Amino acid sequence: MRLVYILFIILPLISVGQDSVDVKKKGTLSGQWRTYYMMTSNKDDLKNFNALATGGKLKYQYTPFDNLEIGAAIYNSTNLGLQDLTVPDATTGRLSRYEEGLFDRLDLENDAVFLLGELYANYKLKKHTFTLGRMKVNTPLINPEDGRMIPTLVQGLWYSYKKRKTVLQLGILNEIAPRSTGKFYGIGESIGTYPVGRNKYGNASQYIDNTKSDYIILANADFEITENLNVKIWNEYVENIFNSFYVKPSLKISESIQLEGEWLHQNKVGDGGSSLDSLRYFNQNTADVLGLKIAYKSKVGLMTLAYERILPNGQFLSPREWGREDLFSFQKRERSEGTADNHALVLNYKNEFDVLKENLNLTSILSIGKHWKPEVTDASLNKYAMPDYTHINLDVFFTIKKLKRLKPELLLTSKIGNGDISDNPNFYFNKVDLFHVDVILNYNF
Repeated sequence: MRLVYILFIILPLISVGQDSVDVKKKGTLSGQWRTYYMMTSNKDDLKNFNALATGGKLKYQYTPFDNLEIGAAIYNSTNLGLQDLTVPDATTGRLSRYEEGLFDRLDLENDAVFLLGELYANYKLKKHTFTLGRMKVNTPLINPEDGRMIPTLVQGLWYSYKKRKTVLQLGILNEIAPRSTGKFYGIGESIGTYPVGRNKYGNASQYIDNTKSDYIILANADFEITENLNVKIWNEYVENIFNSFYVKPSLKISESIQLEGEWLHQNKVGDGGSSLDSLRYFNQNTADVLGLKIAYKSKVGLMTLAYERILPNGQFLSPREWGREDLFSFQKRERSEGTADNHALVLNYKNEFDVLKENLNLTSILSIGKHWKPEVTDASLNKYAMPDYTHINLDVFFTIKKLKRLKPELLLTSKIGNGDISDNPNFYFNKVDLFHVDVILNYNF
């Protein structure tokens, strides 16, 4: 909260300095009303889950003079009581995996979550932008991941520089509000609010409430080497835990074909979160992820094929609390995080078409992925005991010409376990051999 207090001190001083400037003051109210239905059907007699939430955000932006914007946004998720999510599956003793994320998953009895998720001052010059306070940021490993009712939000200082096709960014963060929670946490505190999996010895990880880290430093450079070749570089330094270096070159081969690569390298910083081996979050020296993607665009849509390889030298670790992993192999409702010696092959096909005499526009994304995992019994390579699986998603976005503010979405997901999976239901409950549905109604105003 210290940055928030500093913000309240600085803003009046800035305003006083502008008293002599004759400008028109402006205030804008906007927001989103979201209603979200979610359902998961598990294998055989394992429990199925349903949830229905409504809420959204209300945001106010105030411009006291041309270069300064002050903003605040309140987020809400209200449980409409479709099912009691505090009752676990009788066989495994586990709760839902996806449905609880619509609410405060640390307090499922709280039927109405409210969060002051944004409170910031944004100061712009010709090429420079400074933002201080609570805000959204979008990076490969820390991002809103808007697949729930309340996204991941951060607190800190963010700077960006833009000139033509060059972008430079630098951020210092001291708190994070993980999606599906109702408060901001210190950096170390935020790690462990999601399931912790197993440590390398096969026991339940114990890093929750035992991880020490005070800040994150994020740096980014996007630049063009030639007309057809550009590179994006990110570095994420998490004090006392780990550093992630990410580079993504993109080559335009023709008007129809584009080739992209990515490399993510991680290494331990300090003591990996704790001086005690049994309590440590980043309990390895390094990890590496390599990816290659080819995209083909034609009149009938956009098709991409991606291959991802996590090398066996260490698990790719990125706190699930901080957003989705923006890697080539990512598919909604699953992750590669927590595994080493992993292969993934993912095909995506995106298409847009008009129906109902052009009154309704549909954008569909079909995603089919094959994921080869280490043995579920090998905790050193497979943190969450995830088996091999085939993942199929159909994501449909609706644009209704006469209701332009209404943005419905339908997500259908099937994850099929491959190979021989132990009869232990913990290896497939909420993981594979399931069918999952999301129906989302967004109304933007």
